[in-house]
Amino acid sequence: MSAIRTVLGDIRPEELGTCDAHDHLFMSTPRLPGQELDDPEAAAAELRAFGDLGGRSVAQWTPFGMGRRAEALARVSRSTGVNVIAATGLHQAANYDAGLLGRVWERLEELFIGELTRGLRPGDDPDGPLLPARAGMIKVAGGFHGLDEHARHVMTAAARAHHATGAPIGVHHELGTAALDVLDLLCGKLRVPADRIILGHLNRSPDLRVHRRLAESGAFLAFDGPSRANHATDWRLFDALASLVDAGHAGQLLLGGDTTTAAARAATGGGPGMPFLLSGLRPRLEEELGDGLAEQILVANPARAFAVEWR
Repeated sequence: MSAIRTVLGDIRPEELGTCDAHDHLFMSTPRLPGQELDDPEAAAAELRAFGDLGGRSVAQWTPFGMGRRAEALARVSRSTGVNVIAATGLHQAANYDAGLLGRVWERLEELFIGELTRGLRPGDDPDGPLLPARAGMIKVAGGFHGLDEHARHVMTAAARAHHATGAPIGVHHELGTAALDVLDLLCGKLRVPADRIILGHLNRSPDLRVHRRLAESGAFLAFDGPSRANHATDWRLFDALASLVDAGHAGQLLLGGDTTTAAARAATGGGPGMPFLLSGLRPRLEEELGDGLAEQILVANPARAFAVEWR
């Protein structure tokens, strides 16, 4: 039986409800100094604001070693009543201390599988005590218009972890690029089924022809950045969605907020943050694509994208 793995335990796909398919409650990186998402109260406030608008679930894509505050994820989920899907995996090398990468480099497959099946590791310690919460997805990252050695090594470990567990793989695409390269590696050489892959940040490179080629593979396509004002997602999003719907790919579309800095939060920063997905985008989805398609993109599609026949 398929299930979606949340930090409070497995749930049935029909229990997922309206879902923010890509966001962050906790995150830190040297690339965004001073903008860490590290306050549990602020995270709970943001999650509660999303829940007040009808949001029922959030996929939290922060992977291992990037301040995901694994010990706090279950707490904020329980206090707000919003399901949280946690991620294992690894981001680009620039987000990590070289010493940490050295400690995990040859054991990524073991780390990923352990966090999916046994429990998350706290902090940046790959040998730390296991927490009760488990990951429900694997996060990896490509580079700008290509894949470097780091990306290929991490994706190889992620593919092996997928084959061992069934977990979906979510991919950060730098400025929306290199998605075709990612599919060539993951689906081609590494034999990951395309419908177990979520291609993120496609809004940042609004090339409708590439989007259609990606959709033809069967992968899920995530448009996930409305919390970033004036990015391409803000004024080209509906053209991209309509193009894919017209081509018959409505069942592969996902939306998320990708709130990556404290300043982007609605509850404690300048916003619009996580709630904007429902307060700003959902009404426009319903107006431009219809209530049925809005429901499909926000409810039915993520339920399929994150549901796993766990092994």
